[in-house]
Amino acid sequence: MSQSVDVVDVYVGLGSNIGRRLHHLSQGVQDLVDIAMPGSIRCSSLYESDPVGYLNQDSFLNMAVSFKTHLSAHDVLEKLLKIEAARGRVRTIRNGPRTLDLDLLFYGNSRISDTRLQVPHPRITERAFVLCPLRDLDPDLLLEDGQRAGPAAEDAAQRGGIQYVGRFW
Repeated sequence: MSQSVDVVDVYVGLGSNIGRRLHHLSQGVQDLVDIAMPGSIRCSSLYESDPVGYLNQDSFLNMAVSFKTHLSAHDVLEKLLKIEAARGRVRTIRNGPRTLDLDLLFYGNSRISDTRLQVPHPRITERAFVLCPLRDLDPDLLLEDGQRAGPAAEDAAQRGGIQYVGRFW
């Protein structure tokens, strides 16, 4: 059962490294439109990145989306998990290959840490493939470590492993 809350700004990271990656991301964006308030969805550019964690896999296409919602953070998480499953996501290897990965990065200014959800996402500042798309959406977005998304993305991109692909939305 969905719990209605005040309007909240949400940031979601998207990634794909199996099959038709751009198609999977495009379908993911379309699915997110269904949980966003009408007209509120915004998309970053696309980036290609090296895998992190489990390295024996193809590179990823990554992006981020922001939108407004009335759903609770846990309801957003449930919707994201359902979208992943509907798009063929199978969880067999931690950080392994996936058709579509959706990570709830920010849920307004909330800080949530329970067995199901950590928001803000705990590894944002370690990952150029998250920071660069976030910079596209809001370079002034304040991260947990006090940095802004813009400068943090520049620093992360300097370390390599990520390449700008283009703007598709």
